[in-house]
Amino acid sequence: MSFKVPVKEKNGTMKANRKRVICQDHESRHALIMANAGSLLTSAVLLAEKAFPHHGAVNCYDHSIFVAEKSLLLAQKLRLKIDARSLIRGALLHDLYLYDWHIPDPEHPHRLHGFFHPARALRNAAQHFELNALEKDIIRKHMFPLTIIPPVCRESWLVCVADTICAVQEWARSAHVRGVPR
Repeated sequence: MSFKVPVKEKNGTMKANRKRVICQDHESRHALIMANAGSLLTSAVLLAEKAFPHHGAVNCYDHSIFVAEKSLLLAQKLRLKIDARSLIRGALLHDLYLYDWHIPDPEHPHRLHGFFHPARALRNAAQHFELNALEKDIIRKHMFPLTIIPPVCRESWLVCVADTICAVQEWARSAHVRGVPR
């Protein structure tokens, strides 16, 4: 499978080689993720995310995989043509901020984590991986409306929505495990 690198057009939109994704089950979505980003998942920097708790009992690494899978599922349900490689890579790198925002840090306060971690994640991702314009947009804008500037491509919107859905599901699951009534 070959994909063209998205380029920014004069009107600011991104042009990419988009195709419909058909993944009938979890296993086929996982296979698509491995085919497009297997080397990312085994990189030391992404594996480091396992050390950082995210939502409830879920770590950043697992959360990013859930977001990639949910993004693919949403694209399929909505019958959207997408750049699957960029969507998957952007989803896997969207929370690469590499710190535990639950622990107070006087030197680098995490008080406004939701507003500022996308920029930190993009900086870290760009430092370790070569990113195309679509992947950068996904990482930078996955927290819209907190990031104020809206996503400019469908892949970014999908990751933004999938991230919110996954966060709610992860918090609900961990609340249920802690005995919080539904």
